Amino acid sequence: MSVTDRLKKRKAMFYNAFMQALREIKRNIMRSLLTAIGIVIGIASVIVMVNIGKSASLSITQSISKLGSNVLFIMPGQHNGPGGISSVTKPFKSDTVALLKNSILTLKAVSPVENASMTVIYKNQNYKTSIKGINNDYFTVQNWHMNMGRKFNKRELRSGQNVCILGKTVIKNLMLDSQAALGKRISLKNFSCEVIGVLNEKGANTFGRDEDDVVIVPIKMFQRRISGNDNIHLIMASVKDKIPLEEASLQIEQLLREKRHIKNDDDSDFSVKSMTALLDTISKITSMLTVMLGSIAAISLVVGGIGIMNIMLVSVTERTREIGVRMAVGAMAKDILVQFLIESVVLSSLGGIAGIIIGILITYIVSFAFHIPLILDPAIILVSLIFSMAIGIVFGIAPARKAANMNPIDALRYE
Repeated sequence: MSVTDRLKKRKAMFYNAFMQALREIKRNIMRSLLTAIGIVIGIASVIVMVNIGKSASLSITQSISKLGSNVLFIMPGQHNGPGGISSVTKPFKSDTVALLKNSILTLKAVSPVENASMTVIYKNQNYKTSIKGINNDYFTVQNWHMNMGRKFNKRELRSGQNVCILGKTVIKNLMLDSQAALGKRISLKNFSCEVIGVLNEKGANTFGRDEDDVVIVPIKMFQRRISGNDNIHLIMASVKDKIPLEEASLQIEQLLREKRHIKNDDDSDFSVKSMTALLDTISKITSMLTVMLGSIAAISLVVGGIGIMNIMLVSVTERTREIGVRMAVGAMAKDILVQFLIESVVLSSLGGIAGIIIGILITYIVSFAFHIPLILDPAIILVSLIFSMAIGIVFGIAPARKAANMNPIDALRYE
């Protein structure tokens, strides 16, 4: 027999085995559906977990990028990890801000930032919000523009006059009209301040905090009226275009070490962080979580594989006489092996295809509901389908070998 004839015969054998597998699945449709549920759930879970993980990671990255990819955060103490401070030391003073701005030419804007949470009052309305003490460079650093009104003038910044700029959420909660807000006075603590501006709306940031829920005041006013000291616990600086963040960060570190009289062998008592470093950290964390969630979801595939093995063993037992008849009329052991192996693979593949469709649908629903980017990774979908077929082979080999190794005479006698 020629090679071409052998290929045609093998092709015909696989085709017949495939059609026989479909007939068997159709004959026991309910049992087949229940068996494939494990594969469907496993594949759908993997696709949803991986794609949603990537979507969430992209959403966080995009949100952080909006905060400014050229922004540096300068804080007293060494900050190790989210919220961790290994050493707390003396805070900065106003002269540090002036020194950074005048001495480091790679910086475009430098602003101190002090925060407090306070209740603001307007007429019979009161609302707890965030109060920020800053200078005008803060608006450049944050790329934040005025919706109406103006920024602080030099006299207000120098003397710390009682003036403020409101975010849209504060305007809304105090039931102020944006158009009429300018010139009004709101109360903070035991003093009042005049509204001189309203900020453009920004919405929620990466961590879900409403950025428009803020009252901005001059840093001198904050120190005099709210904190009661001249300490500064955060300095934000934006780096000029085309200047590497590492270069600016190194210059800041060298200048501050010199100003704070830190010896060469001693660790810095401050830290300089960038959004890039935060992005890298978050990317690593989300990638790790995505892999972990995908791996946990993949465990259900093993459960589905065990279900397929179980049902195929039942099928072999039910069709013992059929196997004996096929062997009696000339079927080889390998033909029986291929027949049951293909049935197992077809069953798991159909479950995989259904799982892929359901997984894509759930991914779409979740991304729409939570307003995150829709990501469908073709590689994950392809791998999921291949993995479902592999499950059919791995867990179908034992039942197929059992069928192939049957004695034809014993099989024909089986009742």
